[in-house]
Parts: sequence; structure tokens; C-alpha cells
Amino acid sequence: MKRLLHTLALSAMLGLAAPAVSGGPTMTVYKSPNCGCCEKWVEYLRAEGFEVESVNRPGLAALKRSLGVEPRMESCHTAVIDGYVIEGHVPAAPIRRLLSERPKTRGLAVPGMPMNSPGMGPMDGQLRTYTLEGQPYSLD
Repeated sequence: MKRLLHTLALSAMLGLAAPAVSGGPTMTVYKSPNCGCCEKWVEYLRAEGFEVESVNRPGLAALKRSLGVEPRMESCHTAVIDGYVIEGHVPAAPIRRLLSERPKTRGLAVPGMPMNSPGMGPMDGQLRTYTLEGQPYSLD
């Protein structure tokens, strides 16, 4: 415990992302093997402290349907973490909030591939994240 607190304190002083806490849920990301922005999003999440398993899988439409992702909410990759679906370039903060608050939703989505999203380009505070049911969830 003392070592974890030391690591967290050192990370904060250096401005680094918090390390993943051992035993936390692993996010499984299903993506096209040829999509560079998907890989950048995976790298972003790892830098944010998430445990991520990346699965290259061509033809994600059937998977998205089986997980309840409607076409209007689709993006280029789909992830699953602790019973929730994460669709697209969702930032780390709303994912953390989702896992902490555990609201009644199937998950979160950033529809399309907005240029102001993690893995696509710099965030500008105007990125909208929605629940999979289409309700606004956060502005990052």
C-alpha cells in the first residue's frame, strides 16, 4: 500500500497519468486491424491508467448489434468494460464517471469520428459523449 501511494504521489508530481490499479476491470476493445485512430485511442486509455486488451476483428457490425449499439451511435471501434459498452472515441473522464456512478445505461458513445476526440486530435472542451440510449452524458 505504501508503495502504491508513493507511485501515485510521484506520478502526480511529474504530471503523469495515474497508473492502473491492480485488480481493476480490463477493457476489451474490438477494432479493425487497419484502423490507426483506434490504436491511438487504445494507447490514450493505457496512458490514462486503463488495462486494455485490444482485439483486431474485421466486420464489427454484428458485434455492435449484439451489444445494442444503434447505427446512429456507431463509431469505428467498440469496447466492453465491467458490463458497459463504450462506442467510439470516448474520453477517459466519462468512462471513469460511468464506472464510479454505475448509472442505468448500456454504455457510452461518441458517434462518428470527431476530430476533437482522443485518438483523432486535440480535445477542445466541446466533445459530446452520450449514453447509448442517446442522452447527453458529458462535454469534454
